[in-house]
Amino acid sequence: MASGVKVSDEVISIFNDMKVRKLQANEEEKKKRKKAVLFRMSNDSKNIIVDEAEEILQGQVGSTIPDPYMHFVKMLPTDDCRYALYDATYETKETKKEDLVFIFWAPDSASLRSKMLYASSKDAIKRKFEGEFVNILLTI
Repeated sequence: MASGVKVSDEVISIFNDMKVRKLQANEEEKKKRKKAVLFRMSNDSKNIIVDEAEEILQGQVGSTIPDPYMHFVKMLPTDDCRYALYDATYETKETKKEDLVFIFWAPDSASLRSKMLYASSKDAIKRKFEGEFVNILLTI
């Protein structure tokens, strides 16, 4: 089911920046890396765009944002759908790992129109995101 929605170049650029782990980056560059970012439909419902001011930077983790995951969950709207990228860090018995997680947020309180539009546009954004990432659907 295709909606004809286009993905903005800024969304693709953010994904590519988050996908590339910059191990050689200096401390200042690491602080500017995004930990989480939300994407939404444009007002005319024709483009997927960055949800301005809805992001967490790596430099905020531990200083202004003690728990990045809980802060991220609070960023999600209770009455509308969103797409998100979250740079998840976790530990296994063997090692520390990082995975880029793509999230389709569809709360029960969102309108049926919004749920249908986001669901039918999900493949458009996933096709633009080249590489490996974990795919999650979240609903409340």
